[in-house]
Amino acid sequence: MIADMQTVRIIAVRHGETAWNADGRVQGHTDVALSAAGRAQAALLADALAQQHDAIDALCSSDLLRARQTAQAVQAATGAPLVLEPRLRERAFGQIEGLSFAQVQARWPADAEKWRKRDLYWAAPGGESLLRFQERVIGAIQDLAQRHLGQQIAIITHGGVLDVLYRAATGCGLQGARTWQLGNCAINRLLWTPGGQLALVGWADDQHLQQRAIDETTS
Repeated sequence: MIADMQTVRIIAVRHGETAWNADGRVQGHTDVALSAAGRAQAALLADALAQQHDAIDALCSSDLLRARQTAQAVQAATGAPLVLEPRLRERAFGQIEGLSFAQVQARWPADAEKWRKRDLYWAAPGGESLLRFQERVIGAIQDLAQRHLGQQIAIITHGGVLDVLYRAATGCGLQGARTWQLGNCAINRLLWTPGGQLALVGWADDQHLQQRAIDETTS
């Protein structure tokens, strides 16, 4: 019973779309703003979270602009207090930020191969390895959960962070091939239980985003 009362419900969301997302460019820590499409996604997300039955007790966001803008839309709709957490940033990719994978492959084929194979220790110059990134992300989630025992929290973050959380919740190793979606502004739900375990509840729910597609087709 005590463990149930301390369980933390986590809503984890990737930020809205940016122009770099649409172009297939590596963003990392580069501070890219939401595009018009991303702002529309954030508004639909905010409306969906405001209408859910259970209130959001705390809202935590990466401090990068694309996540912060998404979180601010959610805060305005739900009234949840917003805290910025730099440890929820995307993985740092250093000198390859701003490039596509094809460009990285053309310039640094050996690095591109290590990246493609999800080498645990590889890091772009000025970036971070998968192992260091995982350690940062899991540490942030554990700290957040400990501060909000028995509550529901929403985190607005990045695709790489969500990938780490999915793997932690399902037991899929860091080097396994990804078969799950990391859609912009889709809603993902996890449970954190005392002892630090994560469990998957629901993933890639984007029903709230379908209204925009309907509006665009009928306008």
